[in-house]
Amino acid sequence: MEISYEPLELRVRNTLNIAHEGFSDDVFHNVLVRLEHEGVTGLGESAPFFIYGENQRTVLAALETLAPVVRKAGDPWRAERLVEELDRALGRNWSAKAAVEMALYDLQGKLCEKPLHCMLGLRAKDTPLSNFTLYLDGTEALHDQLRLVADWPVLKIKLGGPNDLEVMDLVRSEAPRAVVRVDANAAWEPRQALEMIRILVDYEVEFVEQPLPAGDIDGMKWLHSRSPLPVIADESCLRLEDVPQLCGRFDGINIKLTKCGGIRHALKMIACARALGLKVMLGCMVESSISLSAAGQISPLADYLDLDGNTLLEQDPFVGMKFDRCRLTLPAEPGLGVRPAG
Repeated sequence: MEISYEPLELRVRNTLNIAHEGFSDDVFHNVLVRLEHEGVTGLGESAPFFIYGENQRTVLAALETLAPVVRKAGDPWRAERLVEELDRALGRNWSAKAAVEMALYDLQGKLCEKPLHCMLGLRAKDTPLSNFTLYLDGTEALHDQLRLVADWPVLKIKLGGPNDLEVMDLVRSEAPRAVVRVDANAAWEPRQALEMIRILVDYEVEFVEQPLPAGDIDGMKWLHSRSPLPVIADESCLRLEDVPQLCGRFDGINIKLTKCGGIRHALKMIACARALGLKVMLGCMVESSISLSAAGQISPLADYLDLDGNTLLEQDPFVGMKFDRCRLTLPAEPGLGVRPAG
């Protein structure tokens, strides 16, 4: 196999603001990966994020180290062995490895002319609805967003700011029938979180994602035992080894390909979560249709989906899985089912 890679710049339509460390940005610096074998090319994407210790420069540097391992592997069907070799060659750098693995699965599907979900024995019609995420852009901007999506079935609201209750009042006045999920992005402290969650019950919130900082394991145990709503781990759950310690602290986990290392690692996390009685959510960063379609291929295995990252883009450079009012349509084309736009 031959590997190549290049920067992939993605501009969002509106600046994104989240509570975690006051993050705000309007351009996301991803990386495009290609794997070629016998004239067939598979596509993958890295979507690094600073809170996981990666950025575009670290991904490109990691791929320089990983490229010889990929070229030496030769056979694209030795996926499990290749993933092990990538992990041995370079610690962490999960977003870079996820991109290589996406491209590998895309290549495999194209070689045998099957969509990845079919290769995994999954049915596209079993894909649940995805939520659409609304960000911390001030109540006036949020009002403008809500007017466009108020009748959509599932919304996720980013909280953790000074006017959270004002935001929730606005959401429920504009979208009274929507299933509403809340993501605090690790912005609260335990007692503050419990007070907020008790209030969110009255807003008929389905669950709360990552209410406390990732390292506050004791705080999460205290909060989980008292919370009237389910709580889902995101920043507290990066990879497979994190899952067992979340029992008794969370009700479910949010798996993202870019933070866990790819599809193969995600499948292992799903199996572990199921064995431990935890719910499964598949999430995303700001990504093109490459990464979103990759996650979509395993979406029939999830309880909840948050796969709207490409809907935020000013222009998606690729075409793949379709997002229509929270309903996902998996591509019927081989592999990830992705092609360049235009």
